[in-house]
Amino acid sequence: MKFSLILMICLFLCARISLAQSVIDGSEEGIRGDFRLMFYNVENLFDCFDDSLTLDNEFLPRGERNWTWEKYQKKSQKVAKVILAAGGWEFPDLIGLCEVENRFVLDGLFKIGYLNKAGYQIIHRESPDRRGIDVALIYQPETFHPIDTTFLKLIYEGDSISTTREILYVKGKTNTDDTLHVFVNHWPSRWGGQLESENRRISASHLLKGKVSEIVNHNGNPLIIIMGDFNDYPDNRSLQTELNALSPEKEICNNKLYNLAYSFLNKTGIGSHKYQGKWGMLDQFIVSGALLNKSGFLYCDPDNMSLFKPEFLLETDNTYFGEKPFRSFIGYKFNDGFSDHLPIILDLWRK
Repeated sequence: MKFSLILMICLFLCARISLAQSVIDGSEEGIRGDFRLMFYNVENLFDCFDDSLTLDNEFLPRGERNWTWEKYQKKSQKVAKVILAAGGWEFPDLIGLCEVENRFVLDGLFKIGYLNKAGYQIIHRESPDRRGIDVALIYQPETFHPIDTTFLKLIYEGDSISTTREILYVKGKTNTDDTLHVFVNHWPSRWGGQLESENRRISASHLLKGKVSEIVNHNGNPLIIIMGDFNDYPDNRSLQTELNALSPEKEICNNKLYNLAYSFLNKTGIGSHKYQGKWGMLDQFIVSGALLNKSGFLYCDPDNMSLFKPEFLLETDNTYFGEKPFRSFIGYKFNDGFSDHLPIILDLWRK
């Protein structure tokens, strides 16, 4: 017990030291808002136990990845370090996660892991995803109180059942008495090709847009925050045309959506994910114009989305030069890193 406590304190201090040396692209370093949101694709946070209902065999001790209890613990500790560091001197108020296998791994992070003193509460349920990966929203009850939770089931045209992860919607009150409508997304992958798989992400955008329209019709000035790994870029059809998530350089209307990741599109060598030597923003925050127009006590500016990229989350890219995310796996080989994605942060400010 004493050793675990010492290890937890060391991890906390190391994370804070790393934060002081880190770079946060998109906002002034070291400055955090009054209410911080974080989204992180944690790259296959699996336990090492067999789930007969999902295709998780590769993440077993005798599976293709030789996934052991020791490797799972190391992975869990690394995710905890990122969350500790990304919060600054306080913990993030809301955390959206994707590629988590189940409630067990979430409890391992927030209930019995190194973050157990933070007081986080977890919103999660098992999705119908064939691999068994889910999305989750983690919140600080002192600053956010959930009122309503809905898991939006994505069923592709022509199918009768869902075979992919759901979109998580949570309506809640902040400690400033603002009502936030929060969505956590992990849209279908580009497996098989971007164009060949595009219809699946368009289906996800229609599902999300339907719920957003319902909220807007009920309240003309809702404070909406959509976060996630969309497996598309801000100017792809699913987001730009179908969801109609606009650039914040356009005229701001309270009931329209604006993609804060647009500002990263033309920045060379910057992104949340690197594929074949090219950085891109698959991970994004999309907000309603009411947040940008400061309709509530909490608000954000177009440049309040940031990319969290301390040195410990990066490694040398020996193939394409420069740096790349220090990922957990290279193919099926355990790389002992963090994730193939970098976290993104959104700071809200209080009037």
